[in-house]
Amino acid sequence: MVEYLIFLTISTSIFALFGLGLNLQWGFTGLINFGHVAFMTLGAYTTVLLSLKGVPLLLSAIIGAVVAALLGLVIGFSTLRLREDYLAIVTIGVGELIRLVVNNQDLPVGNEWRSGAFGVQSYPIPLATLVPNTFIKLLLIGVLTLLAGITFFSLWRWIRVSEVSNIANSHKKVGGKQEFISRLVIGVLLAVLTVAVYISGAIGLYNDNPTAGLMLISLIVLAFVFWRLEILVRSPWGRILKAIREDEEIPKALGKNVFWYKLQSLMLGGAVAGIAGAFIAWQLSAIYPNNFEPQETFNAWIIVILGGSGNNLGTVLGAIIYFIYYEGTRNLDKIIPLDSDRLSALRIMIIGLILMVLMIWRPQGILGKKEELTLGK
Repeated sequence: MVEYLIFLTISTSIFALFGLGLNLQWGFTGLINFGHVAFMTLGAYTTVLLSLKGVPLLLSAIIGAVVAALLGLVIGFSTLRLREDYLAIVTIGVGELIRLVVNNQDLPVGNEWRSGAFGVQSYPIPLATLVPNTFIKLLLIGVLTLLAGITFFSLWRWIRVSEVSNIANSHKKVGGKQEFISRLVIGVLLAVLTVAVYISGAIGLYNDNPTAGLMLISLIVLAFVFWRLEILVRSPWGRILKAIREDEEIPKALGKNVFWYKLQSLMLGGAVAGIAGAFIAWQLSAIYPNNFEPQETFNAWIIVILGGSGNNLGTVLGAIIYFIYYEGTRNLDKIIPLDSDRLSALRIMIIGLILMVLMIWRPQGILGKKEELTLGK
């Protein structure tokens, strides 16, 4: 059970990162990216190929993120001056092009060249060879405790802000009260999940489980990226991105270089997806081109739409809900007698139905704001 929770936490963290990159591009800037998996692919392969050449893991992951950002630069220069639909078309093509190139080209794996179709295995993974003493174990558990404490404090402050806003806008009793109750329920659920993750992580770290170390690193990176993105989108830079999303003619009239801001958003979102690629490679321990099919991009879209576009916390919440659903329906064949292919199709149909109901009931997503909705543009 502990190992399963650790695995689920790592998967959720990876796709929360992946979704945050897409949320920056689409939720805050209005850029339609249907090939987001291309950035993850480049980040994953760059990281593992460089690490096999002896480059330190941290530096390999950073270079992977930079390479993914450069892909955003190339795509941006070729499409961002055109209509929005061109970006959508090009990103779909680029995502599939990179996967096919990796699948058919020989790759420099270690000291030899190997067909990309065979994948890449046996590459270094963070903390896999670490044999910590009691002090190191307690230190790692202490870091996890600090992270859990920051999470609890942030959730409390998030709920508290809603309560203060409710009191200040007491004339809007119904709407304010509903928002406070919804935040309270979501906050309590996230706090319970935090406790479960903390307990499983602490047990795993104390028992020298290498995947627990990877879980801790993924949570630290997710927290750092979330924190920096929250600062960025609340800054003047972020407000310009929102203005571009709503009507790019307005920031143009104010003398802003809209093309440059779009390019920055596309590159930064791509870099975040590249970091997610490094983590998915470390989690899988062996990567193949088929790990990066177009379905991964649409999983990220599901996560962003479910949680609420233009809301970073909503993206994290969407990743949590998605993986709870995904893992909760894994053994659905015990209830409904179906083979694996039909069961997979049924699970996709169910989440499609959930999204349809959500679009009718709350089109802005769980935590999104209706006035910032970009779906109808």
